[in-house]
Amino acid sequence: MTAEGDELVDVIVVGFGIAGACAAISAAEAGASVLVIERAGAPGGSSALSGGEVYLGGGTSVQKACGFDDTPADMFAFLTAALGPHADAEKLRFYCDDSLDHFDWLLEHGVEFTPSLYDAPTWMPSTTDGLMWLGENSYPFDTLATPAPRGHRPPMPYFAGAPLMAALVAAAASAGVRTVVDTRVTSLVVEEGRVVGVRAKTYGAEREFAARRGVVLTTGGFVDNEDMLEAHVPALLGQAKVSDGLDDGSGITMAQAVGAATRRMHAHEVALTVLPALAARGILVNARGQRFVNEDTYPGTVSHAAVNHQPAPFWVIADEAAFDDIPPDDLWGVRPHHAAETLGELEQDLGMPAGSLEATVSAYNAHAALGKDPWFHKASKWLRPLQAPYAAVDVAAGFHPGDRESSTNGTGVAGFTLGGLHTTVDGEVLSLTGDPIAGLFAAGRATAGMHGEGYISGTSLGDGSYFGRRAGRSVAAQ
Repeated sequence: MTAEGDELVDVIVVGFGIAGACAAISAAEAGASVLVIERAGAPGGSSALSGGEVYLGGGTSVQKACGFDDTPADMFAFLTAALGPHADAEKLRFYCDDSLDHFDWLLEHGVEFTPSLYDAPTWMPSTTDGLMWLGENSYPFDTLATPAPRGHRPPMPYFAGAPLMAALVAAAASAGVRTVVDTRVTSLVVEEGRVVGVRAKTYGAEREFAARRGVVLTTGGFVDNEDMLEAHVPALLGQAKVSDGLDDGSGITMAQAVGAATRRMHAHEVALTVLPALAARGILVNARGQRFVNEDTYPGTVSHAAVNHQPAPFWVIADEAAFDDIPPDDLWGVRPHHAAETLGELEQDLGMPAGSLEATVSAYNAHAALGKDPWFHKASKWLRPLQAPYAAVDVAAGFHPGDRESSTNGTGVAGFTLGGLHTTVDGEVLSLTGDPIAGLFAAGRATAGMHGEGYISGTSLGDGSYFGRRAGRSVAAQ
């Protein structure tokens, strides 16, 4: 690429979410000139709209301030189970062993975490606490590793992705990173087997950008591409999408066009709009009135157990004491949809088999009175016999954390993709033959990352930021 009018830099990063920000900062701090090309009108991407949790552990200062001693080994044991089956052991090992360094790096680049703990099940805290549980203290994970909370988040209630990205965008600017917005990259440029730049459009005008050392794709997943969903993740068709609306798989397909391999394209996260604060204090049942999971575990684990393995609809069964025990800010606008003095009446209202809910609650109450849950192992602190009158909450109706709508399509399910480009731990994109494609790197949800069949909040932002850093250093060294 030497045509007149080309822009030439050392490194081009495509996409300015958390993976792109961290790749750009690391490349710039390694001495490279860096240009980030962003399709939207401003940086942030889906990362800025997220809950803001970054999964970090191994003994961070925030963990220690909250009274927890953690190790990389315990972190690895938990994530291997929680992100599996088939989690990427090599990437997980690097991520866990380097977690303390990554935590310090984020602090050095302006990200803040308040040294206090939100000590209850939730999708995202209504407080500014900087640490939260993400299932580490629930069964079966508490039998596999010493529990320690690892969800680190900036000091903002509910959706904390905005201040997280604001800090990293500012850090990128301070490092000398240039940004072009409202510009969509349409293809990669290859010369003599090496990626040397990109073609793009800005308001319809075609442009070319050249890269001396390489291109890093951080363009997000493909949940907004219906054709790709139909081909790889049909379970997400018709569900709400967790994205900024631009996760259309464009980076993945551009890389495929030059011979890139993909991995685990079927993998995905589903989030059922069940209110964790209420489910932990009551029970979650399927269409047959049966429990199927410990309701106090990470709500994503609950969601997978429900959506992927149980008959819908899903109901949270609770009583007046359960509702009264929830702090108002954690109720998220949830109210009962059905109420009855007897479980038999509630069964009829919900269309359940006669006697099914009665049998479920009877067994639950008997065990709860003894402080035990031998069937699903919910922690004793959340066990209490349910008493009449009984209420049922339709999980598909959604909830409203803060002032944001969280379910708009009526299914109560939202999701995003986890599969993508096959990369090394240093972000090199591999070809169909397993060899690195010269000059091409990727990080974040455009790649397969650490995940197998499971998911934990904070591992997308953690994976994207950590492996974005590695990709940035790697491309700068070319």
